[in-house]
Amino acid sequence: MRASVAGAILLFFIFGLSNAQEIQVLEETSNEPIPGVAIFNSDKSKSTITNLDGKAYISSFENSEIITFKHMGHKEAFFTKAEIVANNNRVYLGNQENLLEQVVLSAGRFKMTKEETTQKIVSLSSEDVQLFSPQTSADLLESSGQVFVQKSQMGGGSPMIRGFSANRLLITVDGVRMNTAIFRSGNLQNVISVDPLAVEKTEVLIGPGSVVYGSDAVGGVMNFYTLKPKFSAGKTGFSGNAYSRYASANNEKTVHVDFNIGRENWAFLTGLTYSDFEDLKMGSEGPEEYLRPNYVIRRGERDVVVNNSNEKVQKFTGYNQINLLQKIKYMPGNDWDFNLGLIYSTTSDFPRYDRLIRKRNGEFRSAEWYYGPQTWFMGNFKINKDGDAVVYDKAQLTGAYQFFEESRNNRDFNEDILFKSTENVDAYSLNLDFEKEFEESRLFYGAEYVYNLVSSSARQFNIITAASRPDASRYPDGSTWQSLAAYLSYQWKINSELTFQSGARYNHILVDAEFDERFFDFPFSEAAINTGALTGSAGINWKQNRFFRWKVNLSTAFRAPNIDDVGKIFDSEPGAVVVPNPNLKPEYAYNGELGLDWTPSRNLQFSFATYYTRLKDAMVRRDFQLDGETEIEYQGEPSRVQAIQNASKAYVYGFEAGVFYDISVALRLSSQINVTKGEEEQEDGTKLALRHAAPIFGNTHLTWHKKRIKIDLFAEYNGQLDYNDLAPSEKGKAYLYASDENGNPYSPSWHTLNLSGQYELSEAWLATISIENITDQRYRTYSSGIAAAGRNLVLAMKYSF
Repeated sequence: MRASVAGAILLFFIFGLSNAQEIQVLEETSNEPIPGVAIFNSDKSKSTITNLDGKAYISSFENSEIITFKHMGHKEAFFTKAEIVANNNRVYLGNQENLLEQVVLSAGRFKMTKEETTQKIVSLSSEDVQLFSPQTSADLLESSGQVFVQKSQMGGGSPMIRGFSANRLLITVDGVRMNTAIFRSGNLQNVISVDPLAVEKTEVLIGPGSVVYGSDAVGGVMNFYTLKPKFSAGKTGFSGNAYSRYASANNEKTVHVDFNIGRENWAFLTGLTYSDFEDLKMGSEGPEEYLRPNYVIRRGERDVVVNNSNEKVQKFTGYNQINLLQKIKYMPGNDWDFNLGLIYSTTSDFPRYDRLIRKRNGEFRSAEWYYGPQTWFMGNFKINKDGDAVVYDKAQLTGAYQFFEESRNNRDFNEDILFKSTENVDAYSLNLDFEKEFEESRLFYGAEYVYNLVSSSARQFNIITAASRPDASRYPDGSTWQSLAAYLSYQWKINSELTFQSGARYNHILVDAEFDERFFDFPFSEAAINTGALTGSAGINWKQNRFFRWKVNLSTAFRAPNIDDVGKIFDSEPGAVVVPNPNLKPEYAYNGELGLDWTPSRNLQFSFATYYTRLKDAMVRRDFQLDGETEIEYQGEPSRVQAIQNASKAYVYGFEAGVFYDISVALRLSSQINVTKGEEEQEDGTKLALRHAAPIFGNTHLTWHKKRIKIDLFAEYNGQLDYNDLAPSEKGKAYLYASDENGNPYSPSWHTLNLSGQYELSEAWLATISIENITDQRYRTYSSGIAAAGRNLVLAMKYSF
């Protein structure tokens, strides 16, 4: 009897002791376990980490010593073991307020805080998407007040950052570069393929990013990080969201659903979004030049011009789009993490509105001009490895395949021939990235390989007889573009107030294109480019005191010639055709910037930045000779010969300012303003306005948030560009602009007043209502072919389960 009692007491003691050594770390509000929490003592001689259930053993720690709990996304906490035992072996960590906005990936492919970076990074969260209700990712970027967006049609959106656009900006999705060998220097709409409702976080690196991201990252890098699957401890978890939205200006109807199935070390996430947009209605107050009084329809075997019953409705702007997302995540242990991501996006045909409103001798030039479905697929497989190896603490391998398809279809007024061109790109990429952490510094390094295969074809189709015949393709069919690169970036935390960061990258570019000589007698049969580019950066982040934080950064960036530069044939403007040029080399940008955050009090912060960028050997479109000829026939029309050439220098400089003022606990005022000036050297040595230097622009928000209600009253505004301030290429596009008192095109200033409100009906239901452009202004953003929405009522409802 005594033996059994003694045994029971011993078992009870052992059981109680073992429980005392195992603790669990939980999220303060949701009570969910937190994996990956670093646990250590003051001199870090003892340490451990929580597992997938948020559990860890702390038997090595003394009862009285202070134990630190540290996890990205939560407030750092300090407890003694005795305190933890007294709290039933549980530790609760609170969310760090605004920490998601402070933690960034864009600066080095691994997590770091904004306080460590030497460049400006703008962050947008999924909560911003819910409040701003952007129809596309281009609209999401524009809502930041720090990215300007041009639109040629409703199915479009070409971002501009610090005077650069199109293929001088880089887009990445989940760390994979989206730019392909046919990204052009003209306005692009590829960003609309990214579904804003499937994006968890967006980061925009303002300024050059070639050290980490390579070619094209001249003006900035737009990083989209899609929704992540979530694990569930103990039992299978099922959660998700359903969302619907209606907008009156174009009768938008959007539905979205995503759901997550989580187990202990497996997680699956599926997302679907469908959007249908009808013709967009512009505002009532503004230039009459933007109205749509008539348009072209096909009647029998002829094209006829008919009157528009409502001149504010921009006929032939509607389209629809579908986006799919599938993610699978497997985590066999704390050290390994496997991720598979599949993304698919496609649109209907969508008209290029700016081409449909062009006129020649007072008559419409085009009867039809539309893009075929813009299709994008990406499959990426990512392996993350944490460890304490000699050469790395974190390693990441990313392999990706992407498929792009786009097409152009155009037919002149009362002509029978429809010109059709189709382009496909198969894009393969492999990235290997490492991080090694030292006592006061971190080293980031890696390698990248990119391969693009371009397929291009064209036909002339007779809409009367249905006969068709081959035509000159837009690009050399079967052409390839390859990039091999290695980079190194070093971050040194000199002390708690001063961080130094530097890096270098070498890129080698291979371009191969063979030209079809059936349609044009080129003086060359192929283009073979074999070139390299070396870039670097260095900067500091200095917290002078609690009032001032300085950022200084010097960097270079480059853009290598791609297939669009080397081998494209297209009509750049009425009466001009661009032909291939096989003698191109990379263009370089040299950039310097200075930033200051001034925090005079805990509830007030000012942010300032100024920069200067010089672009050398800029690839620009200039008049050209093709085998001695300055004019050739293209699509039945005599056209002046032009080509992309390393024939220019460009200079961009500007100033950015922002303010954040917490008037009270519930009320915040924020404002952002951007001033950009740019000049491009012309053939005669003169300097004229740079095409992608946007007018002054910004926004101001007054946001009130208390308990379940959030209200945002905000204004958006753009400055004016007079005729003399327009780039030469824009002066020739009078159909895009209003007319001044001399009959010359110019871009008027504009502003809108907007109101958004959110109400949490319950933990599961969130309602959003917005009235955009309350005063019904009629305006076009600079260089755009389509007028923006007039007064617009937006209704949205989200259900979380």
